[in-house]
Amino acid sequence: MYHPTTRVLAVLELLQTHGRMTGAQLAERLEVDARTARRYIEMLQDLGVPVVAERGRNGAYALGQGYKLPPMMFTNDEATALTLGLLAARQLGLADAAPAVESALAKVERVMPGTLRHHVRSMSDTIALDMRQVLGTPDGRVMLTMSAAAQSRKRIHMRYQSAKDDVTERDFDPYGLALRAGSWYAAGFCHLRHGLRSFRLDRVVDIEPLAATFERPKEFDVLAYLSESMKLLPRKYPVEVLLQAPLEIVQRQLPEDSFLLEPHGEGVLMRGSTDNLNWLAEHLARLSFRFTIHAPDALRVALREHAEVLLTLASTQPQRDTALSAENIAQPM
Repeated sequence: MYHPTTRVLAVLELLQTHGRMTGAQLAERLEVDARTARRYIEMLQDLGVPVVAERGRNGAYALGQGYKLPPMMFTNDEATALTLGLLAARQLGLADAAPAVESALAKVERVMPGTLRHHVRSMSDTIALDMRQVLGTPDGRVMLTMSAAAQSRKRIHMRYQSAKDDVTERDFDPYGLALRAGSWYAAGFCHLRHGLRSFRLDRVVDIEPLAATFERPKEFDVLAYLSESMKLLPRKYPVEVLLQAPLEIVQRQLPEDSFLLEPHGEGVLMRGSTDNLNWLAEHLARLSFRFTIHAPDALRVALREHAEVLLTLASTQPQRDTALSAENIAQPM
């Protein structure tokens, strides 16, 4: 059984192939009556396809001069999803993403009817997406090679530059890629370290696919792995704080996935590490519940200094500017 949309597209293809067909010919090819065939023609015209109707006894239908069958056709919902996806791609931190997005949008618009083209253009002109700022921009070749290797289960060889600018070479089995905490990562098995590791793609200096294949662990979750591994990264200051609140409240008020949170008899034990004690002190000061700092002592100092700054700000009296007194402010006309 044919769907009406399929028949409408069939009409378009017939007119593209034969150039000119009568209503009776279309009805015969589609196995419908003449009225239904005429309704399909009207549906094409409503979509912006230039179907010309020749009047008279020998009248027929034909596509407007110079019209070519587009390679793609989209419904309103499909065009909306595609446009939103392209707009989001601008924020994903991929090399040369912005010009690629503009080029893709332009190509999509060229194959759309006028009404739908206006709808898509209005979205791209008025919608703004507030996404987390991407910290590093990976090279397009690195992204494509790594994702292709993960999909085909092929090992890669790469040169990698660490945060300390040390460059190493290694074979790597990429299990998956993810955007997290403002950076693109690949997670998988590192043959240099003989274990699971994650690598920032913007720090990959060079990459080459290898012939060797690998088996990805079943149900491997790249985002879950990145979340847990980043909590345990060695940083300058090991941290342990007892939070006197239920776990669900702690999770809503602390930075997402920054520390390990373990239920404790008196609340939740927060463990991890940080390179910036002032940043952590500011977050602790915002909490709506009490807490006890177990380590490091320097975090108590940072929290005290932050509290002194807040106390100073709260105690500061605003200075009146006589030049802006009510008497000197010009009244609106």
